[in-house]
Amino acid sequence: MTEAHRFNPTILREYDIRGIVGETLHEADAAAIGRAFGTLVRRAGGRNVCVGRDGRLSSPSLEAALVGGLTATGCQVLRVGLGPTPMLYFAGKHMAADGAIMVTGSHNPPTHNGFKMVMGGKPFFGPDIRKLGEMASAGDFETGSGGAADEPMLARYVARLLEDYDGRRPLTVVWDAGNGAAGEAMVELVKGLPGRHVLLNEVIDGTFPAHHPDPTEPHNLIQLQDAVLAEQADVGIAFDGDGDRIGVIDGQGRILWGDQIMMLLAEDVLKTRPGATIIADVKASQALFDEIARLGGTPLMYRTGHSLIKTKMAETGSPLAGEMSGHIFFADRYFGFDDALYAAVRFLGVVARLPENLSARYDRLPHMVNTPEMRFDCADQRKFAVIGEVKARLEREGATVSDIDGVRVSTPDGWWLLRASNTQAVLVARCEARSVDGLKRLRAILASQLTLSGVALPAD
Repeated sequence: MTEAHRFNPTILREYDIRGIVGETLHEADAAAIGRAFGTLVRRAGGRNVCVGRDGRLSSPSLEAALVGGLTATGCQVLRVGLGPTPMLYFAGKHMAADGAIMVTGSHNPPTHNGFKMVMGGKPFFGPDIRKLGEMASAGDFETGSGGAADEPMLARYVARLLEDYDGRRPLTVVWDAGNGAAGEAMVELVKGLPGRHVLLNEVIDGTFPAHHPDPTEPHNLIQLQDAVLAEQADVGIAFDGDGDRIGVIDGQGRILWGDQIMMLLAEDVLKTRPGATIIADVKASQALFDEIARLGGTPLMYRTGHSLIKTKMAETGSPLAGEMSGHIFFADRYFGFDDALYAAVRFLGVVARLPENLSARYDRLPHMVNTPEMRFDCADQRKFAVIGEVKARLEREGATVSDIDGVRVSTPDGWWLLRASNTQAVLVARCEARSVDGLKRLRAILASQLTLSGVALPAD
């Protein structure tokens, strides 16, 4: 037993640890995370832990404190350096490490930071994270004399990415790292790819001077869209702050959302993996699940959350999974974790083998009428209760409901979804229909259900 440490309860999230630096997250927290995680590694018979960091201004000091905590338990730390989160995941696999921790604020504002973790090659989330809090509160830490060594991983990681490029014609590609942690890897990656490559915001800068690095927000893609049109490029690729989520723009400047990216990737994977299970989250278009089935695959709708998806992939043997948020997971020729740079390599390979350009292929995709993801405040202590109330009413009405993650309701017009965020005090909703009038009807049903539970759906 050593000195106890209490975390601000808001930082222990479902899939990671995340807070506001200097307010809810401090270097002392990083040290305690290192001690608790290192204790679990040692008690499982392990010793080696890979540690990486993103480009946020607070990441070097948090990484140093984390490493100090890990070595205090007797762990040997392999510091893989500055880079994207998937580089850290790759390092854990490549070095056969017992655990891996990434210091990253992902796509959150510059004032935020946090930690993503892997143990024994598996996602570390939910009850695992809560266990860290319990151990720290009890001061339940192992002690030992560990050490740390630099183990640069960028060159090895990029070389592995390039192994799976299989395009047949050169492309013109515009890339936007958003000044995030994928920047340096992106610079090195394009050196090994054929074609012409135009780089935007490739310098890693934790103040994110150009725009916020979140490719699910259309306004963050305007610079990339403009550059694609100006360069007459075939495709544009964007990354989030830590390089585990991808955004795609076609040659006409149109956004391909996560489920549309998945349609093209699923078609490609199913050529060599016929009948394979392809997973997408509950927010994805019905058109994606229908397309997977049409192509001879086995579509599986599953819960939103990168840790949950990775776990389900391993369980089902799925070679490919994806989320609307741009997390793309390849276990086909790769390791089964979300890696936006790897997804970019595979996607560009698909585009460079098409008999037409990406814009023409986009035109031939099934197109539905849908809302963007709607997020609205709902207290943590109330959000799951609202889902339960809506589900109970729908079941009494005899509605067609999937409750894999919240409620997804199918009607002749299409479907609507209501789920509680696992990481924030918000409810999330989405509607999709075959016509504008159908979408209005779905939205009206959703709004009426929320009203019955005392929640207002935001205006259009």
